[in-house]
Amino acid sequence: MTLGVVLSTTTRQLPIDDTVLLAREARDAGLHSAWFGQSFAYDSPTLAAIVGREVPELQVGTSAIPVFGRHPLIVSSQAQTAQAATGGRYHLGIALGTKHLTEDGFGIPYERPVRLLREFLTALRALVETGSADFHGELLTATTPWPAAVPGAEPPVPLLVAAMGPQTLRVSGELADGVLPFLAGPRALAEDIVPAVTAAAEAAGRPAPRIVAIVPGVVTADAEGVREKAAEGLALYERIPSYQRVIERSGGTRAADLAVIGDEETVAAAVRRYREAGATEVVFTATHLGGEADRVRTWKLLGELSREYGAKW
Repeated sequence: MTLGVVLSTTTRQLPIDDTVLLAREARDAGLHSAWFGQSFAYDSPTLAAIVGREVPELQVGTSAIPVFGRHPLIVSSQAQTAQAATGGRYHLGIALGTKHLTEDGFGIPYERPVRLLREFLTALRALVETGSADFHGELLTATTPWPAAVPGAEPPVPLLVAAMGPQTLRVSGELADGVLPFLAGPRALAEDIVPAVTAAAEAAGRPAPRIVAIVPGVVTADAEGVREKAAEGLALYERIPSYQRVIERSGGTRAADLAVIGDEETVAAAVRRYREAGATEVVFTATHLGGEADRVRTWKLLGELSREYGAKW
């Protein structure tokens, strides 16, 4: 199992130079990966490409680009460019997004999301693997009148999906390389997510999927204070049905219940539970909530755990 951190989220972006400095710090701490959320601000594949080129020891990834308002041809170009720029260390995550952001932000009806995800992944898989596509679906068309392969984009960009529900897990198992569950605790992973996506992958004749668990977490002496900040920052997810279900399946009543907050022993034990539940990678987010000293303390522990597990990409 590998460990990483999220450096840029939908609600927290830093100047690019500061982000590169943080990535170097993550590398020096012994972490394996740095991830970037897709907001209405930074373009996450571009940011990942910059950071990955500046810090060549780190894997970099996007978590995750919503499929509504995008097209596989464009996303493939972005992802392959990032892959070529980083020497094969880029990982692409896509997501369904939410009805609110899709309809209010893009003015696009949030309709048939699972069908759109299936078609998007089908076209995108062909593009990143062959540099061409000839896909004609119900909801989108993707064809390549001229080659769409980016020189040096090897190996093919890994495709991950922010999937947690039964239908999206089935599609992800069949067509993607893994999933990026967020606010899904060890119980939800072990009982729902891992079995569903693994069974779908096996049925499709695909390799065992990656399970990249995105986990809010902080090592701190002020667990109560940091949890209050986490409750405030994560409250919006409690209004989204897919997150409501996974929080409940994880044994929580609110999103902050899935945040891993406490001393080193508490956080290390939680990471081990994720590993035992089937996570192949654990990526911590919101590590800044307790302040700079707690963030450094958190990354130090995660680096130590990385060395303990000794996993390689």
